[in-house]
Amino acid sequence: MTPTEEIITAHGPAGVQLDQPAGPPAALLVLGHGAGGGVDAPDLLALRDAALAAGLVVARVTQPYRLAGRRAPAPARQLDVAWTVVLSVLRARCPEVPLVVGGRSSGARVACRTADAVGAAGVVALAFPLHPPGRPERSRAAELPASVPTLVVNGDRDPFGMPVAAVPTVRVIARPGERHELRKDPLGTAAVVLDWLRAGGWTRPCGSVVAGSPPSDRADEA
Repeated sequence: MTPTEEIITAHGPAGVQLDQPAGPPAALLVLGHGAGGGVDAPDLLALRDAALAAGLVVARVTQPYRLAGRRAPAPARQLDVAWTVVLSVLRARCPEVPLVVGGRSSGARVACRTADAVGAAGVVALAFPLHPPGRPERSRAAELPASVPTLVVNGDRDPFGMPVAAVPTVRVIARPGERHELRKDPLGTAAVVLDWLRAGGWTRPCGSVVAGSPPSDRADEA
């Protein structure tokens, strides 16, 4: 189990689980969790492992409200502020590599809203909740960044809906048979994201071999 470091924000301490690849890093990938879940969700762990093997530093960030044991999410403004503080600390530790941000569900929304502010080179949005279930009129499509390359990976049975790639910077991939949890095939979801990271130039070149292997935690919650 990767140890959790606490980083102080204006809304309480946030948690960071940082995993380093073997050898020099190609990029820094920072991931956030869903509203009521944690950073050990199956899709986040699968992406962590795939990204580590491809040479990325991977940080999984727990928002202050979750670190304090609360399930009800904090207001969006507080989430964004805490995330931005954590990103500034992590960015200072890895200043010479590209920064890719992302997460699942609520964490994907935070990463999208703050992408420009933190200087992200790309955004990975897993299970982006386009609207509350049954409320398509309350679209959150405007949160998707128009100025940063963004990958959205959603299940085609997600009750929160699926965005449409309305701008050239956003690519949307539907995972067949998946719902919001993306639990059916997390390895396949991670492979889709890894292909996109490779295309962006944020991984080690294919065929590079470095001694060492990434950790593998057990996924306990969504």
